[in-house]
Amino acid sequence: MTGTDRPRKYWNDLKKKLVKEGYSELSENIGQLKIMAPDGKKRETDCANTETIFRIIQTVPSPKAEPLKRWLAKVGYERVQEIEDPELATKRTKILYKLNGYPENWIEKRMRGIAIREELTDEWQKCGVKEQKEYEILTAEISKATFGVTPSEYKKLKGLKRQNLRDHMDDLELIFNMLGERVTTEISQQEKSDTFVKNKMVAERGGGVAGSARKQTEKELGRPIVSKENYLPKPEDKKRLNKILIFRSLN
Repeated sequence: MTGTDRPRKYWNDLKKKLVKEGYSELSENIGQLKIMAPDGKKRETDCANTETIFRIIQTVPSPKAEPLKRWLAKVGYERVQEIEDPELATKRTKILYKLNGYPENWIEKRMRGIAIREELTDEWQKCGVKEQKEYEILTAEISKATFGVTPSEYKKLKGLKRQNLRDHMDDLELIFNMLGERVTTEISQQEKSDTFVKNKMVAERGGGVAGSARKQTEKELGRPIVSKENYLPKPEDKKRLNKILIFRSLN
């Protein structure tokens, strides 16, 4: 991206430039990790998270960095548009799912699940839930009561790492997930839980309703709902949908 034959000096000069531009948090956001070097040995290398890397790229004075800078500007502009018109975010999310080959009926359930999740987190916020860790604990309680496993255990079962668990659920998994979160929201709205402990109990109860329904469904179907299978579109379906979307965009 930089085109330099002296990367160490370039990086030192770039860090100074970033600080002069006002990015005073640079040193706090960069750490060293041992990464395999060209000589085959692991050497300490400056590393940063995605946000910091994007900020660094903005300071790189190279034509090779320009396409990425334009993309960042475009994404920023789209985010501003979504703040002004939230429906745009929903439309773009649907397009992304279509591009990845998901069928319309699955997308509708997934989008409804997103809306239900947002209603639940809004309700938790009204009840005084503030910390990210608290949201994670409450979500885990619903999941345990609904499916018998926490989200992290569920992801491990499906062989997922950074992927979104719900993007790999099938129709019934999504439906029971929605049921647990929706019932939790309804109970919370009625009882107006004002402590984290009370919210935790409500989460268990809401998930329990979905869990009972799941167990009854499993009894009727003769198979488990919780599965290690990933709900992924078939490669041929993804290619076909991409061709359709490209054709539509050109016409």
